[in-house]
Amino acid sequence: MSLWEKSVAELLDIIEWSDDSSDTMVWRFPRFDNEIKYGAQLIVRQAQAAVFVDRGKIADVFTSGQHSLTTKNLPILTTFMGWKYGFHSPFKAEVYFVSTRNFTNLKWGTKNPVILRDQEFGPVRLRSFGTYVVRVNDPATFIQEIVGTGGHFTLDDISEQLRNLIVSRFADTVAESGIPLLDLAANYTELSALLTKQIAPEFLEYGLEVTKLLIENISLPLEVEAALDKKSSMGIIGNLDNFAKFQAANAMEAAAKNPGGDASAGVGMGMGFAMANQLGKILANPQEPIPGTPPPLPGETYFIADNGTKTGPFDRQSISAEISAGTVTRETLVWKRGMPNWEKADSFGEFKPLFQVTPPPL
Repeated sequence: MSLWEKSVAELLDIIEWSDDSSDTMVWRFPRFDNEIKYGAQLIVRQAQAAVFVDRGKIADVFTSGQHSLTTKNLPILTTFMGWKYGFHSPFKAEVYFVSTRNFTNLKWGTKNPVILRDQEFGPVRLRSFGTYVVRVNDPATFIQEIVGTGGHFTLDDISEQLRNLIVSRFADTVAESGIPLLDLAANYTELSALLTKQIAPEFLEYGLEVTKLLIENISLPLEVEAALDKKSSMGIIGNLDNFAKFQAANAMEAAAKNPGGDASAGVGMGMGFAMANQLGKILANPQEPIPGTPPPLPGETYFIADNGTKTGPFDRQSISAEISAGTVTRETLVWKRGMPNWEKADSFGEFKPLFQVTPPPL
């Protein structure tokens, strides 16, 4: 500092800070050799605090207003320096102005997904972001714990630390809340209050206060959101059979509205009607085989007379099983296609060997 600057500094008797920035939290008043004239006027504006530091120790803290720096207004600093009553010489001290206003619209967010366990979906990965508002509520603690001896301290110097603190407590808050995954969006306000309560004591250790914290969004991975969208779509559609019929009706209506023209348009319309008609038959009777599937293997079918009632049709394997079980005897009347009349079961060449292994009655 030049001789002229030293002389001007010694003549100054007003100590104040006009903050024209939006992110400065602490500013140290410049004074040559830290000398302050006895009786100097200290002006502390609203949302400010002035902290006097002597040899690395916090001495006195002044709130908003105009203060005359005398032994009466500097009790702790006077004790440190051992002044006697009436001693009016300059004294040495560092003066730090601290902004106590609210710093708004501060961002926080998860850099990496946070893994949590949900009761319905199991382990899931969440991302979240939001905003918060912070202010200095204890200037002495803030200077002692965070600022140190820096002459100019801005919000950028601490915002990263605060953001990491919020993110680290976010996972604990969501997990301990027990709110299901699908209900998180409806409980942003409750989660914000829980998270604020969780981090408040740790901010106070720095001399800071969280006046507002908001959770703006909690998102899932894209593939999980796509799966939830499919599940929601299925829930909205409801009955798939009715939905398929509705789609078929729309297809037929679209085919009917297709204007005629060249041959290809007519062929397309005909194919559309045919497909819609076939789909309608399938939906009306789901048990009918779908076109394109092979028919059942060919084979003879039989009918059995049971107490004057025709039963069947049965295939050959079923009749053989009935003979082995004794349900169909030699005298049971059986008929198959091509026979003029009902015949006894033992008259059929394919069943006669089965009766021969059965011993005759005693």
